[in-house]
Amino acid sequence: MRIVVLVSGTGSNLQAVIDAVQSGELPVEIAAVGADRPGTYGVERSAAAGIPTFEVDFKDYPDRAEWNAALTEAVAAYSPDVVVSSGFMRIVSPAFIDAFRGRYLNTHPALLPAFPGAHGVHDALAYGVKVTGCTVHWADAGVDTGPIIAQEAVDIEPEDTEDTLHERIKVVERRLLVATLRQLALAPALPN
Repeated sequence: MRIVVLVSGTGSNLQAVIDAVQSGELPVEIAAVGADRPGTYGVERSAAAGIPTFEVDFKDYPDRAEWNAALTEAVAAYSPDVVVSSGFMRIVSPAFIDAFRGRYLNTHPALLPAFPGAHGVHDALAYGVKVTGCTVHWADAGVDTGPIIAQEAVDIEPEDTEDTLHERIKVVERRLLVATLRQLALAPALPN
């Protein structure tokens, strides 16, 4: 199974995938890693591991539609079986979703459908829930919607801050992403 991973930041989930591939735990080929801006540590991690990288800088395009078209073309050039949104903080267009329908995997630091959007950890703390977690799902044209593949709960401790909770969620998220990719790679065929 060939994957393209999209990142916007440090790429800690990506590093878990790279490590699992290099150890033989995860039978996938990371065809490329792409970012929505220059200078991400996720791209640096990939380059250091010998993985092809690309950047489609949002600021280089006059509007969202042209950026989405360029991103779609860049990702499609690597013929991925699955595209992994791993801390990729841009909402992609319906045309991007259509190009990779049923093959665009997203991770989210909350138990969807609760607390979608860019502030899932903050929102869970602010609401006062006692349990949150992470979700791996097939992305669709909505924000953090689409069929859920896997979830795992994380208890909220009384002393948790947004940072401490997010770090504990990330540990679970890395493991869940690798396990989900392994399950998909070993499946007879990707679901439609």
